[in-house]
Amino acid sequence: MTPSRRTLRVLIVDDEPLGRQRIEDLLRHETDVEIAGTAGDGSAAIDAIRSLKPDLVFLDVQMAKKTGLDVVREIGPARMPATIFVTAFDRHAVDAFELAALDYLVKPFDDERFEQAFARARHMIELEEVNQLRSQLLKVLQGEDNVAPANLPADRPEYLERIAVESKGKVQFVNVSDIEYIVASGPYAELHTGERSYLIRDTMQALEEKLDPAIFLRVHRSIIVRLSLVETLHKAAGGDYEIQLRGGRRLKVSRSRREELETRLGT
Repeated sequence: MTPSRRTLRVLIVDDEPLGRQRIEDLLRHETDVEIAGTAGDGSAAIDAIRSLKPDLVFLDVQMAKKTGLDVVREIGPARMPATIFVTAFDRHAVDAFELAALDYLVKPFDDERFEQAFARARHMIELEEVNQLRSQLLKVLQGEDNVAPANLPADRPEYLERIAVESKGKVQFVNVSDIEYIVASGPYAELHTGERSYLIRDTMQALEEKLDPAIFLRVHRSIIVRLSLVETLHKAAGGDYEIQLRGGRRLKVSRSRREELETRLGT
């Protein structure tokens, strides 16, 4: 008779509610899993790890104030549960994790990739190889300077260069340098590149923080534009404003953001 599997207690850490919900939904399809809790920032994650003592943590890397690596540093690799890093950045930003044989998920990840990462973590936990994972976490901390591209100054924030887009069960990458503007669409965001558009599950707030502010500006609560493409600022009916991009596309500008836009455009 096959012995019953142990129930894995999982903690989900992500500063975006949609990110936490995505992992929760996927875990509900797994057997012998208990969602021990969720955390929306690094400090809450530290408290939850210490109090809940989960078997496995899905840990967002890029969080305000305390990052995922800050969480590992404060808890200490020797006391960290098995960990799967979750990141919105493309592969160049997670090379250190891969070299250390840690698993990671790049947002937006598909169901199959999630299942692979979860199955590997479960396997290592059941074989009591968590000490190996802790050793690998220590390697990441010791070499964390390598997480950022080597050609960037250490004090320069790292911004997205590519964005992962899931479509028809596959994940492709859109170069940020090709993006002309981004428009909110419910819980999604539409990336517009020339004549093509791509739909991703992300918030405008999160995208605004991940994009280089020297290149992009949020001109409306639901619109982010590439500044170099703005040709004209128009005053629309009712005192509202619009910008016209190279190629003729017009987009709304909120009154609260018009002054910053004019300053950035040098008008």
